[in-house]
Amino acid sequence: MSNRHPLLIAVEPVALAVGGIIVTANKVNDGDVPLYWDGELVGGMRLPVLTVALDRVIAQVETELGGTLASLSREAKQHAVAMLEERGAFALRKSIEEVADAMGVSRITIYNYLNAIRSE
Repeated sequence: MSNRHPLLIAVEPVALAVGGIIVTANKVNDGDVPLYWDGELVGGMRLPVLTVALDRVIAQVETELGGTLASLSREAKQHAVAMLEERGAFALRKSIEEVADAMGVSRITIYNYLNAIRSE
C-alpha cells in the first residue's frame, strides 16, 4: 500500500494530463499550486513551463485526430486549429508561428482559419 496521501494520488492524473507533476509538502515552491487536506498542506501541483505547454497541446490534438498536424487534410487542419483555439493555445507568444510550422502552412493560413472560427 502506498504511503502517499490520497489527495496526491487522486490529482496526479490531472497533473500528468496538463504536463505537471505532483510534489510532496516539503518540496512545494512558491510557483506550485498548494494542495490542502483538512487545512494541512499535503503536497502541490507543479505546472509545466508555458513553452512546453504548446507542444503538449499540439501532441494531444495530434493523438485525438490520429496523425501529425502536417499530415492532416485541409478540413482536419481547420478542425485542429479550432481545437487548439478552444484549449487556449493561441494565447501563448509565437504560437501562430509554431502551429503553422507544425502544419506546414503559412501564418496567414492559421490567421484565416482563426478568423473563420471566431466569426462563427
